[in-house]
Amino acid sequence: MTYPILYSFRRCPYAMRARLALASAGIPCELREILLRDKAPELLQASPKGTVPVLVTETSVIDESLDIMLWALNRNDPEGWLDMPESGHSLITRSDSEFKPNLDAYKYKDDMAARSRAAAFLQGLDGQLSPNLFGTMPKLADMAIVTFVRQFAFVDKPWFDAQDWPNLSNWLQDFITSPRFAAIMQKHPKWQAGDAPTLFSGQ
Repeated sequence: MTYPILYSFRRCPYAMRARLALASAGIPCELREILLRDKAPELLQASPKGTVPVLVTETSVIDESLDIMLWALNRNDPEGWLDMPESGHSLITRSDSEFKPNLDAYKYKDDMAARSRAAAFLQGLDGQLSPNLFGTMPKLADMAIVTFVRQFAFVDKPWFDAQDWPNLSNWLQDFITSPRFAAIMQKHPKWQAGDAPTLFSGQ
């Protein structure tokens, strides 16, 4: 049996959310762990832009994490992640286009104005969470955004924990202590051509 090939990097929040969706959909893949400072030529051949995640199927190459999530869930969505209002997709777009750039400026440039802008976005999430963004169960929006909230939180965890966003803090804590998160964060050695396949199922 031939499995889709997933080029991934364990700590990348984009790759995390792709693995989350593949795990939820129950779609096993051949996992190829990549080092971003030493990219495998096979990754660059599949997707010249050289970012992860990249999913190589029998018929296509998908090199955007959200597209990988939708590809997986449109094939199988046992947990109902796609059952959310259109506003959920708009929230993902805001997270990717507004929150993530501010997160990067805060994390990599120590930009406190960017931290404040990112925190305003998170305060809005806190007001919406009950306990998830669209009710009792996680949806696509939760899983497409939470990996970036995790990245933001661990830039300065004591500061994050001191903020008045109890719903957000509980939501993040539930995620990072979940069996699903533990499953998608298993460590694998860097892949190179000729290695025996590593099967990823997220279980």
